[in-house]
Amino acid sequence: MKILQLCNKPPLPAVDGGCIAMNNVTQGLLHSGHDVKIISISTYKHPFRKENYDPYFLSKTRFEAVYVETKVNVVDAFSSLVTSDNYNVNRFFSTDFDKALITALSEEEFDIVHLESLFMTPYIATIRRLSNARIVLRSHNLEYIIWRRMAESTGNIAKKAYLKYLAKQLKRYEMSIIGQVDGIAAISHEDAKKYLSFGLEVKLETIPFGIDIEDYRPTDASAGNEKSLFHLGAMDWKPNIEGVMWFTEEVFPELKEYNLHLAGRKMPKWLIDALDPQIHNHGEVIDALAFMDQFPIMIVPLFSAGGMRVKIIEGMAMKKAIISTEIGAEGINVKDRDNIMIANTKEEFVEAVNQLTADPILIKRIQENGRRLVEREYNNLVLTERLIEFYKVLLA
Repeated sequence: MKILQLCNKPPLPAVDGGCIAMNNVTQGLLHSGHDVKIISISTYKHPFRKENYDPYFLSKTRFEAVYVETKVNVVDAFSSLVTSDNYNVNRFFSTDFDKALITALSEEEFDIVHLESLFMTPYIATIRRLSNARIVLRSHNLEYIIWRRMAESTGNIAKKAYLKYLAKQLKRYEMSIIGQVDGIAAISHEDAKKYLSFGLEVKLETIPFGIDIEDYRPTDASAGNEKSLFHLGAMDWKPNIEGVMWFTEEVFPELKEYNLHLAGRKMPKWLIDALDPQIHNHGEVIDALAFMDQFPIMIVPLFSAGGMRVKIIEGMAMKKAIISTEIGAEGINVKDRDNIMIANTKEEFVEAVNQLTADPILIKRIQENGRRLVEREYNNLVLTERLIEFYKVLLA
């Protein structure tokens, strides 16, 4: 099977969940013997750097990267309010990328064009004009839900109104685009249900994020750090910033015996300059798994996310005891106090942390059951086969 994978950012380095998810799809398809070509957007935030890739991988995928200026332009953003254009998505359209796509479709025939995220949908018209390939939208999340939740969580009246407008705009766009693809590979059952609620007829399959479990080898490095918590996530993503700000200001002052370790790309200055000596800022770490391995408890204080949190899957694979909000754990087949601790308020987070550190049987159960859940349901080899079967259904 010949597959053209269009990425909204380079899959490597694996700096966030989206990159990891895209790379795992590619690796799974290549491992299964399929022919994959990649054309990726490169941006100021996610630049393509050749040294991050194995030369064989670049050759095998005929990898192309096209720089697209996706920085928010205030004039264009304001104009979109007047014209009702979807600026959030349209800023990913580039004539240079479109030209690269036209060349690829003219030189090769593909069975499947795999769109990584909503942000690659502006290129559907070009694909339809030049190819008979089936178009699959790999939905990492429903974008409108993220913006709607951010609107609900802010107290600023003007900001709330603007975010609500963006959420409605995005929902209209997502509803309209569904009818233009042949199939949707949703990342969670919750997202699949929301797509079905739109009432549009399109082939739909739930294919969660998967990992190569053999790459995740937890050790006893966290021994002696029982009173240490950690958060790992890209800090140029608003839900992460909001969640960490809330945790450091509202929750952590109640946990005086603990240390909090923070790591992630684009750490904001207010966190770097934190005066609390028990907050340790590691910035962007070279080896995320080695960082995780040092500490026993992972916090995921998300209130406005959507889709599925890749870092939770990775944390479970590394046998971390995870404390997350319901929204943070959304899309993952978790069970409170069995393979995760669910906490939605300050009091619940404090209680969960104290319970885990006071009860070695509880924390061990959470850690072991989390690992078993990933081995059973989030194995990339199994999930790749499901994706390939979905492709075959569309081609039939």
